[in-house]
Amino acid sequence: MLKARLAQNLGPISGLAIVANAKGIFARQGLDISVSNFTSGKQCLDTVLGGGADIATTAEAPVTAAAMAQQPIAFVAGMEYSDLKTMTAASAGIKTKDDLRGKRIAFTAGTGSEVYTSVLLKAAGLTSKDVTLVNLRPQEMLPAMAAGSIDAFDTWEPHVANAKKALGEGAIPLETKGLYSETFNIVVTQSYLAANPAIVSRFLASLIEAEGWLKLHPGEAIDVIAAATGMKRDELASIWPDYVYHVRLDDRILTTLRIHAAWRLETGNHPPGASMPDFSKVLVTAPLKALDPARVTLEARP
Repeated sequence: MLKARLAQNLGPISGLAIVANAKGIFARQGLDISVSNFTSGKQCLDTVLGGGADIATTAEAPVTAAAMAQQPIAFVAGMEYSDLKTMTAASAGIKTKDDLRGKRIAFTAGTGSEVYTSVLLKAAGLTSKDVTLVNLRPQEMLPAMAAGSIDAFDTWEPHVANAKKALGEGAIPLETKGLYSETFNIVVTQSYLAANPAIVSRFLASLIEAEGWLKLHPGEAIDVIAAATGMKRDELASIWPDYVYHVRLDDRILTTLRIHAAWRLETGNHPPGASMPDFSKVLVTAPLKALDPARVTLEARP
């Protein structure tokens, strides 16, 4: 058995890794995976960069930060993506993106929520000066809306579904589908990949097998992931279609990384002297392409 240490964000976004572990898929692939759970992808990637783990599950925000700091990372696969969403207070009368002008919008600084908010305002022909932005953690957004101190919030599930459940007709989702997807991915260091190609290959093969099992057994997959993450089964089931589990390297990932990096450059949220990363040095296609060439569909030059 080949041993490896996984730093995992314990949430439905890590569903494939959770399934691979719970259903013995890692073991069948000859892997002995020890899992350390964290509450953010940033913590996972920092742990790997610090030598405390070998493999990280992480979103694009920590990836672009590491790339701009010229950390030697290898992005070997995406495994999930889901759209970020906007929930509005019914009393605010927000019917379309244009109605956001003059409104109080909550977001979470330094995360995909902040980038999504920037993209959303641009799509509406607005700037941050046209609205009042309120920096809140996701779990603070529902209470703020219930108290009437914000008109809308931009975040990820399950916080949007929680607001709908709690506020009923007092909460109305804004149609923004396809505007900004947050990706969830597998990242290692370049040196680890060079020294352990078999482990990385078997890990990705495990995720592919977990993807196939999950799609054949969605009901049991919800059971497994809800139990692992401490969610109520019915709450996960209600938002299950929002999680798109697919092991791949595609242009959606590259576009998301570039949007995030451009946001960092525009806002100054980057190391001194940083420029747009050369993602061809960050996205490493060989391990996944060797397993299943159809899963690598990067057409744009990284």
